[in-house]
Order: sequence, then C-alpha cells, then structure tokens
Amino acid sequence: MASRLNPYLSFRDTAREAMDFYQEVFGGEVSRMTFAEFGMTEGGIGEQIMHSQLETPDGYIIMAADTPPQMEHSVGGSVTVALTGDDSELLHGYWDRLSEGATVVTPLEAQVWGDAYGMCIDRFGTPWMINIAGPGGASEPSEAPQQG
Repeated sequence: MASRLNPYLSFRDTAREAMDFYQEVFGGEVSRMTFAEFGMTEGGIGEQIMHSQLETPDGYIIMAADTPPQMEHSVGGSVTVALTGDDSELLHGYWDRLSEGATVVTPLEAQVWGDAYGMCIDRFGTPWMINIAGPGGASEPSEAPQQG
C-alpha cells in the first residue's frame, strides 16, 4: 500500500455527529468503533468514538475520534484542513455545506492571486480552507522539470 497523509480530527464528544456531517458534505461511507467495543466503558465513554473513518467517492479520507475526559483536548490546534483544486462547482458545494452554522473567517471569493479562496471554522470547531484555482492561478499544478 502506498503512504497517505490523512487528517485525523479530535473532538471532545461530538465525533459521531461531526463524521455524520462530513459524510453529508462529502458523501461516502463512515466506519466507527466505540470505546465499549474494546471493553472501555469507565467514565461513561463507552459509546464515544475511539476511531472513525470516512472514505469519500473523491478519494478523501477523514479520520476522527472523541478525546476521553482524562486527556487534554484542544479544538483545531494548529492544523487547518485545506481543499484545493479547479473544480469550482464541486468546491463551492463543499464550501456551502461546510460553512452552514460555521464561523466564516474569509468569505469564499476572488483573491488578489487570481484564485477564489475562503476559510471557515465549522460548527464542530474544525478549520477549513478552500482554494479554487482561477485561470493561471497559483494553485494550478505545474509540471515538474524533466530530469535528463
């Protein structure tokens, strides 16, 4: 199997609801394991999510879990989930759904670098950036120089 880099989001006790929301946004299938499935029920964490994974039709994989009460939890931390590309309709659709009930930091609109860009913090506390490449925009992939 090839290596992958996937966001792994942590929640205090809303991982189930957050992953259901992300499934509504991106489609795909969610798998879940609770703490109770591994014999961990102390402190009422049994039905909380020990691990969940959403695999979308577009090939995105988002993982998430609830942070047990005895562990420190920080919302968002220093990581933002970024979606980039040139499929304006698809990315605008994601933005519309992710920004419902969110704190919009930067509205999704044309920027000085030629792309459309927006940032929001969704209702579960996850920061998202969306950058849609404009014609000749900075986010369009460039060809790597040929070795020769």
